[in-house]
Amino acid sequence: MRYGRLGFWYRLVVVVVKPVLGVTTSRDWRNQDRVPKSGGAILAANHVSYVDPLTLGLYVLEAGRVPKYLAKSSLFEVPLLKRVFIGANQIPVYRGTADAANALSAAVEAVESGECVLIYPEGSATRDPEGWPMKARTGVARLALQTGAPVIPMAQWGPQELWKYKSKLPHPLPPRKKVHVITGDPIDLSAYVGKPITVELLREVTDVIMGRITDLLIELRGGQPPAVPYDPKQAA
Repeated sequence: MRYGRLGFWYRLVVVVVKPVLGVTTSRDWRNQDRVPKSGGAILAANHVSYVDPLTLGLYVLEAGRVPKYLAKSSLFEVPLLKRVFIGANQIPVYRGTADAANALSAAVEAVESGECVLIYPEGSATRDPEGWPMKARTGVARLALQTGAPVIPMAQWGPQELWKYKSKLPHPLPPRKKVHVITGDPIDLSAYVGKPITVELLREVTDVIMGRITDLLIELRGGQPPAVPYDPKQAA
């Protein structure tokens, strides 16, 4: 795609990051054609690494869409990242505050205006010891039900080898780390349309979405996830 239409800050990240990823990673990119070419869409993915927003973002960009992220508000407090995130028009999420609703409103507005919103339902990189998706927050379900936009599940594996969560520094030395990404078909949520939006409904829809993401992750890495997803609140 032509990066000129991204805007200065978004384009700057791409032209800096793409060559770095080119020498530190190799690709196993599958089903890029399943990323919608136009119209409002919600991309929902698992989160395994500090660096996977970059690897996944490049996958989406080269599929022809410009992803708009929901990102933790703390990232907007880091001086350089703040300029990049604001300049690239990303959406801050203020957890546990009255401003949290504003993030959802901004995401709804973005989707309804035809943008492609990329969301990590887990909220942060998984704490599961084996890297499987942990219990997700319900914002993705609320966004899907409020907009009626297609929810496209995605799974990724491998970026944690480049920069593992809680590791202070990345590990860019050879061999190159293989980054696996796969996109699934839109999730059928028609059974939930028109129902009152309750806590129980949001949890059920979230679990449906995470179940599909987990199925895709099994396809990428093999193995079997735990019967009950890791819950960081119970582990605390």
